[in-house]
Amino acid sequence: MADSIISLKHLVKKFGNQTVLKDINFDVHTSEIVGLIGPSGAGKSTVIKTALGMEVADGGSAKVFNTTMPNRELLANIGYMAQTDALYDDLSGRENLKFFAVMKGLSRKETINEIEHVSKVVDLTDDLDKRVSGYSGGMMRRLSLAIALLGKPKLLILDEPTVGIDPALRRQIWKELQHIRNEVRGILITTHVMDEAELTDKVALLLDGKVMAFDKPDVLKMQYDVDSIENVFLKAEGVL
Repeated sequence: MADSIISLKHLVKKFGNQTVLKDINFDVHTSEIVGLIGPSGAGKSTVIKTALGMEVADGGSAKVFNTTMPNRELLANIGYMAQTDALYDDLSGRENLKFFAVMKGLSRKETINEIEHVSKVVDLTDDLDKRVSGYSGGMMRRLSLAIALLGKPKLLILDEPTVGIDPALRRQIWKELQHIRNEVRGILITTHVMDEAELTDKVALLLDGKVMAFDKPDVLKMQYDVDSIENVFLKAEGVL
């Protein structure tokens, strides 16, 4: 079996009197894309932030590379794309990429090669020298994804990476994600696009603070006796 790079066991997270994550259990292994799906407000981003140590768990355990986060030494092995873009607006796209490449410890030669590659993946090559303050929302998402891809991290954690991205580019990005998976790296991705969930190796369905289902897309469709992950989602919610 492939190595587990994210391991969530009975994870609980509260905000005041509200328990957002009640009992979260799933793993992400190398050579695997895991899709985390659920309605808005289900806690998908909270799962990610708690796994990365950006939020402190109130119960259970969350480990990345068998280590409780945050851990500075492991950050170079993780490519993280948040739901909200964290970019330097007064810098160009290229300058943003160079800054984050330095933060990841890439050499000058590696930085040049990586920027060329990731900018092609997200279709930003022609816009790299424009100031980010002039980017559209979709372009900012693409730059954030390019930053996450820098340095060939062993683990990618992507929170709604394809929001605002056109279908053709979305297909190109997924082709790259599948290539990354095949390089014995792991990916955890949240998405609202049910067609994308079909492209993952496993789907974790988050409802009411719990993972209600976690398996390969085809297995879930058989279990719920439906023909799509969208209908798995709707049936689990009690809509179908």
